[in-house]
Amino acid sequence: MYDLRELEAFASVVRTGSLTASCRELDLAKSTLSRRIRQLEEAVGQPLLLRQSRRIYPNDAGRLFYRYSHEILALVSQGHEALDELREGVTGVLELRCHEAFVRGWFAGVVDRFMGEHEGLEVSIRTQQQSPEAMTDAVCVWLGSVPEGNFRCDVLGHLTQGVYGSPSYFTSRGCPQSPSELDQHTWIDMLGGDEQGVELNHPVNGPWPIRPRTGRFSVDQYCVQGDAIAAGRGVGLMPHWLADRRLDAHPGQFELCMPEWHGPVLPVSLLYPHGILPRRSRMFIQHLRASVPPAWRLASGTSRIVPESGTYHPAQ
Repeated sequence: MYDLRELEAFASVVRTGSLTASCRELDLAKSTLSRRIRQLEEAVGQPLLLRQSRRIYPNDAGRLFYRYSHEILALVSQGHEALDELREGVTGVLELRCHEAFVRGWFAGVVDRFMGEHEGLEVSIRTQQQSPEAMTDAVCVWLGSVPEGNFRCDVLGHLTQGVYGSPSYFTSRGCPQSPSELDQHTWIDMLGGDEQGVELNHPVNGPWPIRPRTGRFSVDQYCVQGDAIAAGRGVGLMPHWLADRRLDAHPGQFELCMPEWHGPVLPVSLLYPHGILPRRSRMFIQHLRASVPPAWRLASGTSRIVPESGTYHPAQ
């Protein structure tokens, strides 16, 4: 009988082609991973892996054995999940990923309430700043466009955007009244995505492409962008929902200018693996959907509405 930890180590190395990558994936020391591979090859009675240049490949025996290893590990996983279904509680480790814009405040509260309902659950959260290419065992909340990848994608809602600046900045530099005046102001660039230009939309005048004059400050997190705008470094495009939450906690830090002009609408997406999910993941997804802020749904009657076309219109 083979050791499941050795099979897991072998399968990981075949998938990644790298001991270093598999060490990160399995959270193991390289010496431990190498020992498990060596012990498995001794148990099998022949080598299973080849080292060529900087990558590791399975030999003929390794390719054949990988198929069976994969099936054994899949059956073990299914067995654990089947037993988990019989339990009344939710247990195990729930792997979560979250866009940096949500992880502080809203998402932390969602997770905290879920853990409060399931005392036997462990949770691991990692902040995402780049859109994932694959989802193997985690549930992810993402903001913005989602490239095609090996995962399922459900849209939870949308965030509308506007141009914000601090009162002190507007006092010293003036408050822009139209997009044509933005080239006179310093732009707080978010994630480097504004360098190619930004399109603002007006319910009557339609789209207006702008190419803001960026300053010396470019950031990759919305919380840092908010800090920069509040400090009077310039103006920037922010999701209204994030700005409103910050203003609730710190009134007067910044203000919305050109209120009828709006930036691109950002989808909020739920990403999760294909196939049958563990009970803990399914229940968390259900809990998460029930916790979506009403503002994301952009229901009729709110001050910010996005119809199916994606064009921004104020409520009548």
